[in-house]
Amino acid sequence: MRQANLNIKLKYKNFFFLLIQWIFFGGIIGTVVGTLTTFLLETNDYIGEVREKRDWLIFLLPIGGILIGYIYTNYGKVYLNNTLHNAADLNNLVIEAVHGNKKVLKRMGPIVYLGTFITVILGGSTGREGAAVQMGGSVAEAVNKLFKVNVLDTKVLIMSGISAGFGAAFGTPITGAVFGMEMAALGKLKFEALIPCITASFAGHFMTTAVLGHKHEKLILQSVPEQSMMIFIKVIVVSVIFGLLSVLYCQLRHGIQQYSEKLFKKNHMKRAFFGGILIVIFTLMIGSQDYNGRGLEMLEQSFQEEVPPFAFVAKLIFTAVTLGTGFVGGEAIPLFFIGATFGNTLHTFIDLPLSFLAALGLIAVFSGGTNTPIAAFLLAMEMFNGKGLEYFFIACFVSYIFSGHHGLWPSQKIYEPKSRLYNVNNGEKIKSAEKQK
Repeated sequence: MRQANLNIKLKYKNFFFLLIQWIFFGGIIGTVVGTLTTFLLETNDYIGEVREKRDWLIFLLPIGGILIGYIYTNYGKVYLNNTLHNAADLNNLVIEAVHGNKKVLKRMGPIVYLGTFITVILGGSTGREGAAVQMGGSVAEAVNKLFKVNVLDTKVLIMSGISAGFGAAFGTPITGAVFGMEMAALGKLKFEALIPCITASFAGHFMTTAVLGHKHEKLILQSVPEQSMMIFIKVIVVSVIFGLLSVLYCQLRHGIQQYSEKLFKKNHMKRAFFGGILIVIFTLMIGSQDYNGRGLEMLEQSFQEEVPPFAFVAKLIFTAVTLGTGFVGGEAIPLFFIGATFGNTLHTFIDLPLSFLAALGLIAVFSGGTNTPIAAFLLAMEMFNGKGLEYFFIACFVSYIFSGHHGLWPSQKIYEPKSRLYNVNNGEKIKSAEKQK
């Protein structure tokens, strides 16, 4: 009996020690990532304004592509145990680190920051959360090495870094906590990581907003329709369309990357130079820079009034070319833009409030593209103050199911197929599932 009591005490002691350890690590990661993310956000806002006042900077984008390619070619590759760890894999490298297949490079954070700044100021079409997530993984890897964290917990702390980056970048700490656990795999949530992910996400958000005073953009959902069977049917139908739109973007973006790598024999500098030329040509053809950079003004406008009906097509092409040819940055804001402007366009054909359709599109396209329906639903709750939760819940999961086994990140592992109707094996990655099709 005495031995049994001692075992119980030891078990509880180990439990509380581990709990305190995870809160400690999560707090450190969140604080550092929140601080660095604030720098990213403030700098991106500033250089975005600089670009808007100096239209001629777009002509330097091909040169910026050469510079980004040079940085990643010469400083972004490390061989460990005969395995290439390439910072140019971006979020895919972070996901591989969560699976334990590769390591996030500590230098990845500074490299992606610099690459994102170059892309944004010269007019590439990209977002920012990619840099925050990769920097979060980089900080987590530094913490792992500094404190000599064991192999099992290193994966958990990488998830914490993802959570801190996402939560701080968008001012959505609850979403960030779940996104860190949901991003790496379909059909599986590693709840063991919940405590450090929550701690890191809230710590990052607190540093960004309360301590350093950054103000996030606000998208106003002006009205939500009353519940009825017809409204739910309409929501399901448009959510299917939004899911298919996310597939179109992912396929085009991956196709451009594969083709450009083959065409230029994986020479990053040549790929990005050519991509920069294409973006310059597209910009001159359209006669506007509305689709360069992050496009926050038109994104906000899509919730208030009608935008050009093919704005979503332009942004889809600009972003797919930008990121597919080797420029860097995030894909969440471009997905927001594509979904919201397409929802705005559908308002002409579907009798639903304009801002409601824009919000549905934003959330559903994000859900289908990232394969993170729970995080997408929580994002809707935090972004729109809990309005229309039943509609967003349906939109997230309908889009997720109908997007099939496609997604932004080929390294995502499929632990459980979305449906038995899909001919996909457990444990496959998105990359191999897409090749089968």
